[in-house]
Amino acid sequence: MTLGNIIITGGASGLGAATAKAVARQGGTPLIIDRNDPPPGDGAAVFARADLADTEAVDSAVKALADQVDGQIHGVFTAAGIDSCGKLDDVPAKDWERVVHVNLLGTAAVIRSALPYLKNTRGTIVTCASTLGIKAVSDATAYCAAKFGVVGFSRALAAELAGEVGVTTLIPGGMHTAFFDGRDEQYKPPPDAKLNQPEHVAETVLFALSQPAGCEVREMVVCASTESSWP
Repeated sequence: MTLGNIIITGGASGLGAATAKAVARQGGTPLIIDRNDPPPGDGAAVFARADLADTEAVDSAVKALADQVDGQIHGVFTAAGIDSCGKLDDVPAKDWERVVHVNLLGTAAVIRSALPYLKNTRGTIVTCASTLGIKAVSDATAYCAAKFGVVGFSRALAAELAGEVGVTTLIPGGMHTAFFDGRDEQYKPPPDAKLNQPEHVAETVLFALSQPAGCEVREMVVCASTESSWP
């Protein structure tokens, strides 16, 4: 089945980029929102630049993308995410707050802006939480707060939109992406860590997006079999 037009936040890299490529392979059109340009050569994608911490910019980006496809938006995948590791009293307050702004408030912002279009198409939302949205660890208070929030937000949203728009919560474990780059060594996966490939996780996103109207995958935990943060 053709996926249609899918908004993907963070679609310029990592899981978002892998999902954009998968959507295009299935005949859909990725509508990417990111601070950075998508990889060159991806002619199938439509791009709008926005920082997810800026609600007004997100709203403008969603509207610009919708205009490009005559308002026909069939799905949203909120892949964008950041982290700032460390003890609560060691992480600068603005860095801590930005993690919550991008991961949680940015997720809500893009969905809020896309809802009128999704209701018209009976589309599907896939939010991106984390295994650290269901299991808390030290030195990750901002990320856990944000991702636990995404889980709660998504469950409430599913109840709110039942019968109108599908809602799936993706709960992924660690992946081979640039997400861990730039961290102190103590916060990076060890060299022998078994992580998932983002391309594999992207296929599960497509599975959720391609369910027929009225049939919904509520939540999916997708992780390597040796994932240390689940269960």
